[in-house]
Amino acid sequence: MSRRTLTRLGALTAATGIAALVAAPAQAHVSGTPSVANAGSYTVLTMSVPHGCEGSPTTRIEIQVPESVLSVTPTRNPLYDLEANIEQLDEPVSDAHGNEVTERTGSIVYTAKEPLPEGQRDTFELSFQVPDAAGEQLVFPTIQTCEQGETGWVEVPQEGQDAEELEHPAPSFEILPASEEGDGHSDEEASDTEAAATSDSADGTQEAAATTDGTSAVGWAGLVLGALGLVAGGTALARTRKPA
Repeated sequence: MSRRTLTRLGALTAATGIAALVAAPAQAHVSGTPSVANAGSYTVLTMSVPHGCEGSPTTRIEIQVPESVLSVTPTRNPLYDLEANIEQLDEPVSDAHGNEVTERTGSIVYTAKEPLPEGQRDTFELSFQVPDAAGEQLVFPTIQTCEQGETGWVEVPQEGQDAEELEHPAPSFEILPASEEGDGHSDEEASDTEAAATSDSADGTQEAAATTDGTSAVGWAGLVLGALGLVAGGTALARTRKPA
C-alpha cells in the first residue's frame, strides 16, 4: 500500500473520530419523543435515559410536567416504583371537556428497584393531551439522580440559541398545528360505507330482477307446454272416435 493511500486513510480515520466525538454529546442527552405533536391531540411522550451520571448508575428519574398540561398518565415500568406528585392550583381552571379542575400533575417520579447500570438505557412513557398552543415549545425538565451525583436536564435555550449548544438541555418538542386528519378519515369512511350500501342495494335489485325474469320464463314455458299437451290430447281423442 502506498504512502499516499496510508496518509488518506489516516486522515479519514481522524476525521471520523472527531465527528464521532462531536456527535456523542447530542446522542447522550436525556430526550423526549412524542408519538403525535399536533395541538389538541393525545400523545405518548417517550423519555429516553441513555447513561448514568459520569459513569454512576441511575437510581431515580423525576420528570417535571409543564404547567399547560393538567394531567398525565404514566406507563408502568416493572423495574421502577412509580409516584405521581399532585399539586393544588391557585385557582380552578377548565379542562378540554369543560370540567372544573382544582389540581394538576406536577411531576412523575420513577425510582429504580435496582440501579440502571452505566452503558444501559431505559425509557419512560407519559400519555397526555397536547395543549392547544401551536408553535410553542413543550418543555419537560428532568432530574436524573445516580448513586453518585445528579444531573439536571433543565436548561432551556434562549431565543435564537441552538439547544445543542446547551450542556444539559431539557427534553422538549414543538407543538404543531391541529390536525384535521381524523375528520377526513371519518368522511372517507362514511363515503365508503355509503358506496358499499349503494352497491349492495344495486346488487340486490339486480338479483331480484334476475330471479323475476327466471320465474317469468319458467311460467311461460309451463303455459306453452300445457297448451301443446291439450292440442296433442285433442288430436288423439279425435282419431279414436268412430263415425256414428
